[in-house]
Amino acid sequence: MKKLGVAVIGTGFWGKNHARVFKELEETELLAVCDIDAERAKNVAEQFSVKPYTSTVKMLKREDIEAVSICTWSTNLAKEAMKTLKAGKHVLVEKPMAENVKQAERLFKTAEREGLHLTVGFLMRFIPGIQYIKKAIENKTIGELVCATARRVSEWPERIGDIGVVKDTAIHDIDIIRYVFEEEPLAVYARTGSMKHGKFEDYAQIMLTFRGGKSAFIESNWLTPYKTRTLVVTGSKAIMTLDYITQELTIEDAKEKVQPRYPWKEPLKLELQHFAKCVLKKEKPLITSMDGLKALQITEATLKSSATSSVVKLH
Repeated sequence: MKKLGVAVIGTGFWGKNHARVFKELEETELLAVCDIDAERAKNVAEQFSVKPYTSTVKMLKREDIEAVSICTWSTNLAKEAMKTLKAGKHVLVEKPMAENVKQAERLFKTAEREGLHLTVGFLMRFIPGIQYIKKAIENKTIGELVCATARRVSEWPERIGDIGVVKDTAIHDIDIIRYVFEEEPLAVYARTGSMKHGKFEDYAQIMLTFRGGKSAFIESNWLTPYKTRTLVVTGSKAIMTLDYITQELTIEDAKEKVQPRYPWKEPLKLELQHFAKCVLKKEKPLITSMDGLKALQITEATLKSSATSSVVKLH
């Protein structure tokens, strides 16, 4: 089987994980890594026996590199993604995809024009429990969908420095809600603020409304003493609760409480394997650049809602 030649831009904590997974996958051949920190690039390159670069322009000239993961600071994602697309490479860009919607729209149009894959790193979709929940909603095994509640809270993560909690963490839950509901929210009302960290918001409470009276509530912060990552989906016949960290799913109805059995799987490995297969087979990815664009639009509406203390309608 032909292997996809890949590289990683940004070799911090998450970029290093991308490099590791690409090295492990049968579908990919990791060829290079790039980071503005020469020592860090060198160390990661030595670990995975590939060539280090400090210049993306130089690295992207390599014809054997066909696809690139971009794992830089959030404010640099769009710039590096655009360089990579213009070099004719397929792109997996980490969330939030871009600093703002205008940048994301330019990326979307460029990828469309060049006929290249552009997907966004919403790896939560690849957790087996999310697939289980999505099918349960589609098959109405939990009855009619009523609402969903997501909690993504933890202490201040030292890796964060250029965006707030809405675009860094709540965006994951915004994407998941769009995905399992299979429709776009009509409006958003949110409260955000900074309790400890000044420059960027460190807490957010977000309410999304949908057709037919359905709603979703997202709580996200960097203020709590320990990490919690959960999704609760309420139906007219049953309630499903997923712990993202353990991947345990619980289903409760009026009579019993059960836990479906399925093997734990590394979401990042599933995500990067899916990306590689889609490029190799020219198939549409599970997560498109439009998904990234729409999630980013909702984050911007969230921040606008908080700033104006008003409901913001979504289009």
